[in-house]
Amino acid sequence: MASLTSDKVNLLDFDRAGLRAFFETIDEKPFRADQVLKWLYHHGVSDFDQMTNLAVTLREKLQANCEIYVPELEHGHLSNDGTSKWIFRLRGGNSIEAVFIPEKNRGTLCVSSQVGCALDCSFCSTARQGFNRNLSTGEIIGQVWLATQLLGQNPATKHHRITNVVMMGMGEPLLNFNNLVKALNLMLDDLGYGLSKRRVTVSTSGVLPAMDKLREAVDVSLAVSLHAANDELRSELVPLNKTYPIEQLMETCQRWVGKGDRKRHIMFEYVMLDGVNDQPQHARELVKLLKGFPCKVNLIPFNPFPKAGYLRSSDEAINRFWQILTKNKIVATCRQTRGDDIDAACGQLAGQVNDRSKRVLKFMKPRFGENL
Repeated sequence: MASLTSDKVNLLDFDRAGLRAFFETIDEKPFRADQVLKWLYHHGVSDFDQMTNLAVTLREKLQANCEIYVPELEHGHLSNDGTSKWIFRLRGGNSIEAVFIPEKNRGTLCVSSQVGCALDCSFCSTARQGFNRNLSTGEIIGQVWLATQLLGQNPATKHHRITNVVMMGMGEPLLNFNNLVKALNLMLDDLGYGLSKRRVTVSTSGVLPAMDKLREAVDVSLAVSLHAANDELRSELVPLNKTYPIEQLMETCQRWVGKGDRKRHIMFEYVMLDGVNDQPQHARELVKLLKGFPCKVNLIPFNPFPKAGYLRSSDEAINRFWQILTKNKIVATCRQTRGDDIDAACGQLAGQVNDRSKRVLKFMKPRFGENL
């Protein structure tokens, strides 16, 4: 449980059950762990000496053996539309990104789960960076911890509050399952951030065995990156589809929703790529796939990045696509692009990745008009 290059135990790596168990190993009562959780997440305290309701002997023990480690702020950017993007430096030299999107009645924090991404979706800037490693639980929840502090410190954002968390930053969350679940527990726990289970969302490209496990492990909302309704096109956009094709994906989604449980639904994300997946026939395929399924479709205008090889669908094409869905009683929304002036929009997060996958060599090959 030591934190990468540190010999000390990072207390942010534990959810409540884990921290109570750890306190028992150091001959402390489990309720002391609850006290520490309140200091960490309710008060944002990172100094053991400030935890004044702990005995001095316990504080000294924690100081000698434990730490409260969060990534280091490398850069912060504030968009013209109020979106904040932070680049966090990790031990070992990698960087990750997190994004906060303020809206009238909520504030959504987009959190990363991996350094880079273990998948290689062709339209995603993060995928082009390759992959280095999974984030620890402390590095995941540390993004929420840091964002809370940073929003409060900036006069321009101090009135903003994090009401929603989406695991839609860098990485495929379900390929970092154990660390993800502990971080989700902390987001939901009353001694952590106390967020509603409907305000915490995990986005996946469709790692099917882990989707089933997630439903049993923690009650959160689910978003599925679909982007095409036929296997040939989806396999080109989301290569994971070759392992878990659409029919198997939808069977897993049906298990997630459950029989007769209309309160559960799934958000299907669909990035709009000019001339690739935005034509009327694509919309009709999507209607056929999702008809009668309890879901919402989020149409996402593609956010460009250098040498992406794709263009954003026109407003006319997006509106036409939306109309076909809604006329067929598929609930659909079109995501407003936020933070694109600071490369904080969906699909643009890149960070700094010491790539171990050599994926950059793959994306050097021409594809989909690479000269664009």
